Amino acid sequence: MYVAVKGGEKAIANAHRFLSEKRRGDIRIPELDVKQIQEQLGLAVDRVAAEGSLWDRELAALAVKQAQGDLVEAAFLLRAYRTTLPRFGVSEPLDTGAMRFLRRISAAFKDLPGGQLLGPTYDYTHRLLDFSLLEPKAVPENVVYLADRSDPLPQRAPRLAELLRGTHLMEDVKADETPKPHDVTQEPLEIPAPRSARLQTLARADEGFLVGMAYSAQRGFGFRGHPFVGEIRMGYVPVTVTLPETGFSITIGSIPMTECVMLSRCDQRTDDGPGFVQGYGLVFGANERKAMAMALVDRALRSQELGEEVRYPAQDQEFVLRHSDNVEASGFVQHLKLPHYVDFQAELCHVRRSHDKSDPQQAAEG
Repeated sequence: MYVAVKGGEKAIANAHRFLSEKRRGDIRIPELDVKQIQEQLGLAVDRVAAEGSLWDRELAALAVKQAQGDLVEAAFLLRAYRTTLPRFGVSEPLDTGAMRFLRRISAAFKDLPGGQLLGPTYDYTHRLLDFSLLEPKAVPENVVYLADRSDPLPQRAPRLAELLRGTHLMEDVKADETPKPHDVTQEPLEIPAPRSARLQTLARADEGFLVGMAYSAQRGFGFRGHPFVGEIRMGYVPVTVTLPETGFSITIGSIPMTECVMLSRCDQRTDDGPGFVQGYGLVFGANERKAMAMALVDRALRSQELGEEVRYPAQDQEFVLRHSDNVEASGFVQHLKLPHYVDFQAELCHVRRSHDKSDPQQAAEG
């Protein structure tokens, strides 16, 4: 039962004022600019844009500022704003093979065609606090960014699926049989869900939840076997649309995305015998951990179609898809802070009656 809040307008107004003061902090310190958040807290901004399901880094940075760095609240703000926007068109399917790389690695293939590129990553840092960051550094004159002086990359590096297509050891992933992909923002999610709906839901899902599910699958509460990173690529993917007036496609811009393909052995494949199957992750921005977790969970959710026994939470579509959205989960948990006086009194009366019935002396006196 949901109870509407009544009265207390002055107290609520004061709470909003107090929140504004706490968000601003010490007024003797310069206010944090949205551009600073966008440029220097980029991974937080990318996560909010991904989970808010809207690629606009300025608005995502604004949400981070407004939410005082609470990324779940920031995603909620961005998702709410997204619902006010009209949909004016649909792009062509993204071709990640045409990605302009910032990073591309494989843990399964050393000599990956097109080469491996470490890119900007924390993988090889020592995880020691850098106390030099306590003080801002002066910007040197005539600074040259590393990305501007790197060797030119190939115009197109084939995706792993393209390289392995046609081999009997690797599955050839088939598209959903539905005429068009399921749109979870316009159509209710039904279980069992087609893979397009599963992937959309996972792309918007809470990163922490997905990482936990992926970890459980790796520990044996999901698919069997050790997964391998077939390929991770992060960079800018061109976005093309087909104009109804002309009938041909044009590129309207590019979006930074992270793509991950996980490989794992499957002994129950029905087409060409034992071999490797794929889990897939594609996320807005620089979201490598999220893309990897998404690929692992996608693989676990394919257990039934691959003939594996469904026993664990990571394999259960209903459990994963219904509980992965941090906006819905946060709202349902936090609504418990609203007044539930009537509900609690009903529970209290029930408990008292139970005590009276269990105590014969009280029941007789009653």
